Amino acid sequence: MRPLTERDIRGSFINCSKGEAGRLAIPRDLAERPWDDLDFLGWRDPGAPDRSYLVTERGDRLVGVALRFQPARRGLLQRSMCSLCLTSHPRGGVSLMTARKAGPAGREGNSVGLYMCADLACSLYLRGRKVPETGTRFEESLTVEEQIARTTGHLAAFLDKLSA
Repeated sequence: MRPLTERDIRGSFINCSKGEAGRLAIPRDLAERPWDDLDFLGWRDPGAPDRSYLVTERGDRLVGVALRFQPARRGLLQRSMCSLCLTSHPRGGVSLMTARKAGPAGREGNSVGLYMCADLACSLYLRGRKVPETGTRFEESLTVEEQIARTTGHLAAFLDKLSA
């Protein structure tokens, strides 16, 4: 992914107003992000425990999505798997992220959801740059490039549902 600026990020959101996009919390460490290892930029809002954001490149444009989720209680007996990167986490490591649909459907309250890594670090888990709390990922016969393609395909399908 190419490095993004605050202006790039704020102008990319498809499911919130310009005013909402102007008020959301942007990561302060954009210059330090591992852009070459990211398929999308994802972050949690430090001021709102139920909000997170995701920005990705789709063709020649950026697409940003405001997400909401219910923070889970922590526990080690239950495990969940991210629908994007297929990384397994103990309870609290995966959350159902819901996004208001774009346009009139979103203004009517329609939304779409997907189970994702709560820290939105899917790209880093795939590449082995970050290790899940349990210390392992399932071994796959797919190459890392094929896993990345699968993940970006799952993300594209989710984004397509938001625009439909």
